[in-house]
Amino acid sequence: MKHILIVDDDMHIGTMLEELLGSEGYRVTLAYSGTEALLLLSACRPDLILLDLMLPGLSGEEVLPRIKGIPVIIMSAKAEVEDKVSLLLRGAADYITKPFDTKELLARITVQLRNAAAKDMSPNLVFDDITVDTASHTVAVCGRPVRMTRTEYAILKLLMQNPSHVCTKSAILERISEDTPDCTESSLKVHMSNIRKKLLDAGSRDCIESVWGIGFKMKED
Repeated sequence: MKHILIVDDDMHIGTMLEELLGSEGYRVTLAYSGTEALLLLSACRPDLILLDLMLPGLSGEEVLPRIKGIPVIIMSAKAEVEDKVSLLLRGAADYITKPFDTKELLARITVQLRNAAAKDMSPNLVFDDITVDTASHTVAVCGRPVRMTRTEYAILKLLMQNPSHVCTKSAILERISEDTPDCTESSLKVHMSNIRKKLLDAGSRDCIESVWGIGFKMKED
């Protein structure tokens, strides 16, 4: 089930979209300010974000550059071409003008999720001397294969798909739950320790960093 974060201070629009997207099979989270959106993003990683611009606290324009690796569709009453071009160049995946037709919005969401899935299907993920081949579900260090369990592979793949992003424990469990239902919060630490040991034994450096109390990320040299 794809997860969509709606960031809009208009409760009527938020509720309407929550009901619409829920009926289409999406899981929905609502945020009513830019600050609340960033707080939610520190704890979870949605598949797509619908972002209004006129928000209390941090505006949509201020929130957008802080979102990395997640497609963002801007929803705004601003219809000027200059506004649209500026936001698209600053990282937005798409822009829809309010008021919008719900069928058009659903189509734009489908396109962005499809594009994101296509990017995820890239055969190789590379970080330092580690390569994850997503086509064959294999891991190698300096070209030498490293045997990993299904759960270990899923965790490493997620971290390498988001190399500059801290993946929270809850986000890791949520994102890999469909493929690896055996992974729990209590066993996550053990899985992470096994991944590190296997990579080190294969000749890699310690490339995974623990962010105390939050989660894990790939560690720059």
